[in-house]
Amino acid sequence: MQIWPAIDLRGGKCVRLRQGDYQQETVFAEDPAAVARQFAEHGAKHLHIVDLEGAREGLPVNLPSVQDILEAVDIECELGGGIRDEQSIAELLDFGLNRLVVGTSAIVDPDWFRHMCRQFPGKLVLGIDARDGLAATDGWLTTTAITALDLARQFDDEPLAAIIYTDIATDGMLRGPNLLAMAQMQAAVKLPVIASGGVTTTADVARLAAAGLAGCIIGRALYEGTLKLADALRIAQIDKISR
Repeated sequence: MQIWPAIDLRGGKCVRLRQGDYQQETVFAEDPAAVARQFAEHGAKHLHIVDLEGAREGLPVNLPSVQDILEAVDIECELGGGIRDEQSIAELLDFGLNRLVVGTSAIVDPDWFRHMCRQFPGKLVLGIDARDGLAATDGWLTTTAITALDLARQFDDEPLAAIIYTDIATDGMLRGPNLLAMAQMQAAVKLPVIASGGVTTTADVARLAAAGLAGCIIGRALYEGTLKLADALRIAQIDKISR
């Protein structure tokens, strides 16, 4: 199982939100590139970057910080937040990112997203953020009438790299992931599913691995010390060997 430590960017700083609430922000580091280097030094092979302002405003905002991160580490990096047109996709991939997370535009214009999946095979990730099982858009500000499972099934035959499934209720709360929802999502599609939201302990990582998830994103737990990256990577490696 892949472990994706997370760096959420706002105002050029490394922050975390609780349940996607922009009013509940904690700044963890002034230098996101230094955080990325620490993750890499502790064995991370993957890095999940979110442009929080980009998600809300509809276009990437924190590109200088993203560039600093890409220059600081030589690991697989993905970016989400505000990626809503073909030009942005092409430019960001040329920028050096390995893959890009698209969420809102997949819901608003599914035909466009299908075309982008085929235009950039293996480079796009479908980001599904859910509140009570319903997909949310625009930086989690709007909840739609589309269920997360139905949204995932729409694109299951496209050449996507993965699906990232975030449970908004558990995100940043350090109370464990919504294991049932994550397992249901992975069972519903053929694509690899990366779980996001609430991963707090090594036991959480082990349970997600046992449920068949392809990976998990870990944020606040790493910053607040409830989970060490090395321990999460160790659990993921045990899962790989056992399979």
